[in-house]
Amino acid sequence: MIYLAIGFPPAAKSCAYRMRETANKFVELGWDVTVLTIAEESWEREYGLDHTLSDPVDPRVRIVELPLAREDLETDIRLFTEDRALNPIRWMQRERARHLEHFPEPVFGGWRSALEQGVLDIHREFPADMLLASCAPYVNLAAAWKLWETHKIPYAIDFRDGWSVDVIGGGEAFTRDSEAGQWEERVLSDATAIWCVNDPIANFYRERYPELAERVHVVRNGFDPDSVPEVHGEPAAEAGLTFGYLGSVNFKPAFLATVLDGWRAARERDPLVARSRFEIRGHIGAGASREANAHMTLIRQAEADGVLFGGPVAKAEVAATYGRWDALVLMLVGGRFVTSGKVYEFMASGLPVVSCHEVDHDASHVLAGHPLWTGAVGLDAEGIADSFVKAARMAVEATPEQRAEARAHSARFTRGLLMTPAAEHLSHAVRSTLVTGGAGA
Repeated sequence: MIYLAIGFPPAAKSCAYRMRETANKFVELGWDVTVLTIAEESWEREYGLDHTLSDPVDPRVRIVELPLAREDLETDIRLFTEDRALNPIRWMQRERARHLEHFPEPVFGGWRSALEQGVLDIHREFPADMLLASCAPYVNLAAAWKLWETHKIPYAIDFRDGWSVDVIGGGEAFTRDSEAGQWEERVLSDATAIWCVNDPIANFYRERYPELAERVHVVRNGFDPDSVPEVHGEPAAEAGLTFGYLGSVNFKPAFLATVLDGWRAARERDPLVARSRFEIRGHIGAGASREANAHMTLIRQAEADGVLFGGPVAKAEVAATYGRWDALVLMLVGGRFVTSGKVYEFMASGLPVVSCHEVDHDASHVLAGHPLWTGAVGLDAEGIADSFVKAARMAVEATPEQRAEARAHSARFTRGLLMTPAAEHLSHAVRSTLVTGGAGA
C-alpha cells in the first residue's frame, strides 16, 4: 500500500495521530506500507517537529520523503528574491497564482508533479496493490488519480474534513462545475472508499454524489490511550484550580478575545475561579508568525487575570499535561461539520469540560451524555463565564464515580477501535478486487 500522508510523524500536526494509526493498522492487517510525505526540514517552517510522535510508528512502515516545502513560510530573508523582499504582497499573489496553474489549490497546487512522480517511483520499486490518500492537501488527489490512470491501482480517499464542504461556514465550498469540483468528482467516482471524520460531512458527500453514497464511510478520529492521564484526585480548591486548553490556536483573535472576556467575567463573580489559572498550550501561528501574532498579544494582556501560555506539548507529555489540570477548555470554530480530534482526548481525561463553540456543533453530539460537561452555550462571553463557574464546581465536587463515568463515556472513541473496522473493510474490498483481476501493474 502506498499511503499519501503529508503530515506523517514527526510533523507536529494534529493529523499525525490519525496517520500513524492508519499506517500501523494496515501493517497489522498484513500490508506492506510505504508512506509518502515531505522532508522533516519542511515542517520546521510550520509548526515544527515532535519526534515522540514517531516512536510508536511500526518499524515495518517504510517512509519516503519528498524535498517539498512551503516557500511562503520561509523566514530566512537572505533567501528571498528581490521581488519578495520589495513587495511581499505581490509576491504572495504570484505564488498563489503559480500553484493554481498546476492544481486548484493555492498553497500546494505546485506540488502536483512531484507527488505524481513520487507515487510512480514507489510503484516501480515496490509494486502497489492499493493507494490511500489523506487530504489535505487536496493535491494528493492528483497523485492518486495518476496511479489509477497509468496502472489502474485501486485507491481510497481519507477526506477527513472534506474538500467541497465549507466546514467552518457550512454548505458548499465550490460548485461541481468549477475546476476543483471537476477534480473532486473525477477522483471520487473511481475511489474504492471515501472516509470522512463525522456524519455531517459524510452526509454532505452522500447527498452531493448519491451514486457514491455506499462508498462514503465515517471514520472518526478518536483518542490514543497513552494520552489519558492517571485518575485525577480531588483538587486543592483553596489554592485555586488550573483550567487548560491543549491544541493549535488557529481560530480568529476575536474568538480568543471572547473566551478571555468570559474568563474575566467568571473571575469577577466566583471566588474559586478568581484564584484559579487558565493555561493555554499548543502551537500559535506558523512560520514567521509563530508566537508573534495577535493571539499572543491577547494572552499577554490577560496575564494579570491568571492566563498564561506554556508552549507546545510533545505527544509523550500529553497525558502528564492533562494530569496537572483540573478542568479543560474546549475552544473550537465552526459548527455541525466540525468535530476536532481534541474533543475525544478531553472526554477521556475524566475532567470537567468547558465548551467554547457554537451550540450546533458536532462536538456537542460527541459530548452529549458526558457527566462532567458544562454544555454548549454558544460564543457569548456571559454564557462562557457561567460555564467556567460551573466547571469549577464540578472539579471540586465530582465524585470518583462521576469521573469514572466520564472516562467510560469516551471508551468507545479509542482511535484503534474506530480505525479497525474501516481498515478491515477497505482491505477486504481491495483484496476482493485483486482476486477478480481488477488491478494491474
